[in-house]
Amino acid sequence: MVRTLAVTDRFDDLRSVLAGMASNPCPCSDGIFSCPQTEPIFRFAINSYCRVGRLDDASIAFDSMRKMIDGKPDKAMYNILIHGFAKCREHEKALTLYDRMIKDRVKPDVYTFNILISSYCRNSQFELALGVFKEMKSKGCSPNVVSFNTLIKGFFRERKFEEGIGMAYEMIELGCEFSRATCEILVDGLCREGRVLEACDLLLEFSRKGALPNGFDYFGLVEALCREGYVGRASEVVDELWRKGNAPSSICCTTLIEGLRAMKRTEEAFRLMEKMLKEVIVPDSVTYNCLLQDVCNVGRTVEADRLRLLASSKGLDADSMTYDILVSGYSREGRRKEGERLVDEMLDRGYIPDIATYNRLMDGLCKGRNSICSQPEVLDG
Repeated sequence: MVRTLAVTDRFDDLRSVLAGMASNPCPCSDGIFSCPQTEPIFRFAINSYCRVGRLDDASIAFDSMRKMIDGKPDKAMYNILIHGFAKCREHEKALTLYDRMIKDRVKPDVYTFNILISSYCRNSQFELALGVFKEMKSKGCSPNVVSFNTLIKGFFRERKFEEGIGMAYEMIELGCEFSRATCEILVDGLCREGRVLEACDLLLEFSRKGALPNGFDYFGLVEALCREGYVGRASEVVDELWRKGNAPSSICCTTLIEGLRAMKRTEEAFRLMEKMLKEVIVPDSVTYNCLLQDVCNVGRTVEADRLRLLASSKGLDADSMTYDILVSGYSREGRRKEGERLVDEMLDRGYIPDIATYNRLMDGLCKGRNSICSQPEVLDG
């Protein structure tokens, strides 16, 4: 019944049921030991109250449970209510309950300390958060990745970047593995301060130490490097991390491709597109078509067409713009046969809606036509 009332948000009824349990001992209790179901029932109820911010009800339930069970509430029960107070910004009540936990000789664990560290940081008391971190270690409780992430973010918020980075190195020394959030806090924090190259060097160093977690998306760093004009460095980051097994996301690749296109480095952009397709990292159609146009603009439509076939085999089908770009490229190069083959494909796929469009394409193959996109570029041989 308690579970049903909690999950259906009937909290007033839940309070009545708990009060009834407190005033009427369970029949299965023999008078010496409390009912073994009491603590799990109250734990679920207190957790539910905290979830919706009904902290007064949670506190009443906690006190009622203390009177009903043998011994003291366990650390998990304390953590639920301390976290409830902290989450609702009842910082002082969270600290009071922690003091009560210590007086009850209930040993706090890493989750208890993490809640307090986070609460201090949220209340702009970062020095006190550091004090909890030191207390934690002095009591023989090893910090985990959440502990470090919270403090690194706090150092960065205080603009103490060197200390935050130093804490990341401490993680490595202690064998505490980075999470994706660790890397995001470090990289994004430095990039927001304009320290893009420092973020780049730091990420590569962590990679060489084997500290980067699998699946970390370094799109944010690549975007920042390209935005600041460091396209070469962005390319180095992608190459090195990819080589070490940390494949970039699709948006990371397309961002770098756009950066390379803007710098007229079409050959590199083409190679990157080819590599990502081979790895089944599918780009968006806009970047894909614009790169095809760049390649066609320098007289290498055959290679552009070959890229189309590769893309199609990986699930990226050509659209009407793709075909129009390639037919125009073949027109300029005087490759009428290849162009007519593509026009036939367009007919089969329904990309030629009427005879006028068909005549326009065929006329272009006979006479040549202007390119669709601008930005002529030099493609290295």
